[in-house]
Amino acid sequence: MRDLIVSDIHANWEALEAVLARAAGSYDRIVCCGDLIGYGPDPNRVLDWARSNLAYVVRGNHDKAAVGLENLEWFNPVARAAALWTLHELTPENLEYAKELPKGPLPIDNYQIAHGSPLDEDEYVVCENDADQAFAYLDRDVTFFGHTHVQGGFALAVRRIRELEGPAHGSREATLDFDPDTAYLINPGSIGQPRDRDPRAAWALYDAESRSVTYYREPYDIETAQAKIRRAGLPDMLAHRLAVGQ
Repeated sequence: MRDLIVSDIHANWEALEAVLARAAGSYDRIVCCGDLIGYGPDPNRVLDWARSNLAYVVRGNHDKAAVGLENLEWFNPVARAAALWTLHELTPENLEYAKELPKGPLPIDNYQIAHGSPLDEDEYVVCENDADQAFAYLDRDVTFFGHTHVQGGFALAVRRIRELEGPAHGSREATLDFDPDTAYLINPGSIGQPRDRDPRAAWALYDAESRSVTYYREPYDIETAQAKIRRAGLPDMLAHRLAVGQ
């Protein structure tokens, strides 16, 4: 079984479309670690796709915010404006679907998915100390998570944590073979709004048989995505940051 692992699409159809084209034929099912919507200009198009194509998904904080399940006082003005815009754009069917997205962690065969930390869906896992707390409570040796928009993750072996990285800038993929004596927190990165200074869409492919994960980066039509953000009247920063991956 080969799973296409995606996260933090953020209503960016151009990025999602490029990833699906690149990954075509290489996976058996698609799994998402949350934040299908928020920030981007195509919430209905992405949710229509999600309803028909996702085998498993957990909710993200922007999914909650965009359907009225999150207190927007905790969001910065840009994120708040995008959430309110999204709420008014959603069709009734997609609004209901987003409201019913399950909370992580969600077990799937021999791994699990979460949006933020497995301890708290809204917490960021950005450093070894964050990972150390999360590893103590994992129910599986492998957990896929998102939220940070940074591809990579963490590995724990013999009480030592090491940080994992995705492909180097200029490279399009990197494979990690799992050690049976090691636990993993794997972040596939963000499809719709990477924040690791690489603007290419990020995703991962998990091969359960070979016990490996391959990180990928894929260029996409950023200019079209930016133009759609501006036409929608969303904050210009959301368009600008796509080009710099930050």
